[in-house]
Amino acid sequence: MSSQATVLFDAPGPKARRRNLIVGVVGVGLLIGALAWILYRFDQTGQFSRRKWEVFEYTRVQNMIVDGLLATLKAFALAVVGSLILGALLAAGRLSEHRAVRWASTAFVTFFRAMPLLILIFFLYLAPANLDHWPGFLEFINDDPLWPLVIGLTIYNGTVQAETMRAGILALPKGQSEAAYAIGMRKTQVMASILVPQGIRAMLPSIISQMVVTLKDTSLGFMITYPELLYVAKLLGSNQDFEFPFIPVAIVIGSVYIVICMLLSFLAVWVERKLSQGRKGRPPQIDAPVGGTITPKPDAHLEVSV
Repeated sequence: MSSQATVLFDAPGPKARRRNLIVGVVGVGLLIGALAWILYRFDQTGQFSRRKWEVFEYTRVQNMIVDGLLATLKAFALAVVGSLILGALLAAGRLSEHRAVRWASTAFVTFFRAMPLLILIFFLYLAPANLDHWPGFLEFINDDPLWPLVIGLTIYNGTVQAETMRAGILALPKGQSEAAYAIGMRKTQVMASILVPQGIRAMLPSIISQMVVTLKDTSLGFMITYPELLYVAKLLGSNQDFEFPFIPVAIVIGSVYIVICMLLSFLAVWVERKLSQGRKGRPPQIDAPVGGTITPKPDAHLEVSV
């Protein structure tokens, strides 16, 4: 039996399919076995005892989890909006024809992409309190741990989004910008009206993926006492009255994170589908003249017969 070949690889034959099936079954079996062993060890160490799970029956604990979720979503929303705006500005700056703007944008992106996010957040949290000569308008950073977290997430993810948008803009056909210049549009108009919107649309899956990373990075806020989900989980897990329920709390809070990320992924798929439908558009409607009909030709031209 001859195997069907594709451009990238040869389709597997009977022996290869049988071997792949065996490897898949063994892999799934090992995964199920490892999961069963982990659950068994949890049960043996009392992680599934009723006392450890009673912590979630209290209204105060439930309110703490809801407040932590709202704090996480607040930091996420502010960081996403800020990173998208910063990313668009940096992408335009890196593509600018002015050398000073291009070099400054490149230096900013290179520096903050290389800096670890946790160090940046710690710096923004500790520096205003330890440097008295800082401008007074930076005092709000020290008053609320939300702002060091949001600013750190905005700067870091903004640089990543800038590179994503720049790649999308560079992937566009040159005819887009050439046609715009031909009708007298300036560089700023071309970037703002044509290139940046299309680049963002083309790189939307990557942009949404980075937004998911931003959501998960909000958990770093617990290092600076911002009361987000992970901070709440740490407080609940260290509760001695319920025998330190770290594993139950990790399962519940981890499930919340997974659900939020899945909803964000579903939103990305929905937005991408809507945008793809918008790009296709509707075929133009051609009205037939009075007393005549429109007869389509095989060569896709239209002929009006009266």
